[in-house]
Amino acid sequence: MRIVADSSCDLYEMEGLDFRTVPLTIYTDERSFLDEPSLKVTDMLDYLENYRGRSYTSCPSIDAWHEAFRGADEIFVMTVTSALSGSYNSALSAADMYREENPDVKISIIDSLSTGGEEIVLLLKLAELVNSGADFETVDRQIREYQKHTRLFFAFISLHNLTQNGRVNKTVAAALSVLRISVTGTASEEGKISVTGKARGEKKVIANFLNDMKEAGYAGGRVVITHTENEEGAQHMKDAVLQEYPQAEVLIYPTRGLCSYYMERKGIVVACETA
Repeated sequence: MRIVADSSCDLYEMEGLDFRTVPLTIYTDERSFLDEPSLKVTDMLDYLENYRGRSYTSCPSIDAWHEAFRGADEIFVMTVTSALSGSYNSALSAADMYREENPDVKISIIDSLSTGGEEIVLLLKLAELVNSGADFETVDRQIREYQKHTRLFFAFISLHNLTQNGRVNKTVAAALSVLRISVTGTASEEGKISVTGKARGEKKVIANFLNDMKEAGYAGGRVVITHTENEEGAQHMKDAVLQEYPQAEVLIYPTRGLCSYYMERKGIVVACETA
């Protein structure tokens, strides 16, 4: 079984698996940044901080998805939320093309209804199911059931790129984006970004994360923390989770290009299993 995801998943590889990623692209009127392994995220963020024009993102092409499918007979695909990107629909079209060429192929396209950390939570579970030796239909059924029991929460210092791309309401962003105040929120059930409030200082951010996780039904399972150039903050969040849930599995990942663009520097996402 092959697993394919777009680059919003923040992973480059999954050990022992046939895993591939398809890059999204970040654009300005002057430059473009393909979210592939060679992208230097720090250089991209430096450039964007000094750039005063418009910037935007683009989903993978149908051809890019199709190429990632080539040669596989059973394929699971994970995409960034369809509520905010055309990546899911692009993958669907590529799957239809691939099925026409390979009538016996099995392809499951999964809309994560999220991004980044929650995609990693889903992909790690998918890897476990694939490695269990279960058949394609069983893996597909179980990962979709598991998806009902995961959540994502975030804390961002800036909403600039989210706002200019229509991902967050401008009025809400303007009211909350105050210097050194983190904007907090979650991924809604529809896969949209829901801003829920603000928090001043790291301790308050961590307290908010823990409270949101508990309210969502977290009871000590897997947690994935992704960050954009904020390793220290991510580690503090991990320590806080382990202090309350010593048995928890807590993993930290830096963001790739697409999520770095939207989270901006110091942004943190926490994704977890729920009851």
